[in-house]
Amino acid sequence: MSTKKIAYSILELASIPKGGTVKQTLNDSLKVAQEAERLHYSRFWLAEHHNAEYIGSSATSVLIGYIADNTSTIRVGSGGIMLPNHSPLIIAEQFGTLGQLYPNRIDLGLGRAPGTDQATAKAIRSDFMDGAHSFPEEITKIQEYFSVDNKEAKVRVPLAEGVNVPLYILGSSTGGASVAAQKGLPYAFASHFASTYLHTALHIYKEDFQASATLKEPYTIAGINVYVADTDEEAQALFSSHIRMFVGVITGVQSGIHPPTPLNDELRGLMNHPVLQQMIKYSFVGSKPTVQRQVEDFIEQTSVDELITVSIMHKVEDRIKSVQLFAEIMNDINKDKYC
Repeated sequence: MSTKKIAYSILELASIPKGGTVKQTLNDSLKVAQEAERLHYSRFWLAEHHNAEYIGSSATSVLIGYIADNTSTIRVGSGGIMLPNHSPLIIAEQFGTLGQLYPNRIDLGLGRAPGTDQATAKAIRSDFMDGAHSFPEEITKIQEYFSVDNKEAKVRVPLAEGVNVPLYILGSSTGGASVAAQKGLPYAFASHFASTYLHTALHIYKEDFQASATLKEPYTIAGINVYVADTDEEAQALFSSHIRMFVGVITGVQSGIHPPTPLNDELRGLMNHPVLQQMIKYSFVGSKPTVQRQVEDFIEQTSVDELITVSIMHKVEDRIKSVQLFAEIMNDINKDKYC
């Protein structure tokens, strides 16, 4: 049994409910972040998605500023910036600026996937594939721009030099694990939608990890879907919105986040689809006792240092209650079994 405390955080997609607006969705994201801060969640990360009509987290660095400016202590960052979409210099400028405005609160999570379809990725950056293939070198460029040793370089980002913005490597397969290990950076795995390689990726990262000036020992974060309510049945109904959203992703027929409905035979049948099963495998749904058992088992299996939660719900009130109940679960776990 581990003796370490497990940190807990939130990954935000800014998913727009049916009948909702982008503005209200982003305002609701802030409400969730403010409640998470009150409940001592470690960080609030925003994902990067493009050409997705019902996801509002396209301009990730802009939203990070919005959340950070209206909170005080919680870490705010990217989960992640899809680096092949961007110039490393521009990312260093953006996050250097955020780091100047909100000292010691900004995280820069970096991924190599496009966060969109191939046509949109090409529209964002015509040499996207070159950026994807040179992902480790692109990370090195960002590290150089943030380094105080870059002052004599011909190309600089002066406002980023010496600013404390930790880098995290994100992954949904095994490639990111190797990059994170070689560079001695913390590693976050997207097991909230890509469960297949979770254990393999964590093993590779820990086995190959090389200590760096940034990090002396491996640090792992795993994504999980979390839906907590007063009863198992109520939580399962909230989870129905998540299922319908993923079905839309698979079929290409996307719409806003649906209101919750009881888990009927149709939804249970959809959950048995092999693709959907892989996407929702690490979904912890139920009352506090039910979810606590599931989370304890997951921690025992993975030995991760931190859980980052995803919850896609139609009403912000339901989501905030789930956030509150999950904080109680993690406090109980850390108090009773891990410290």
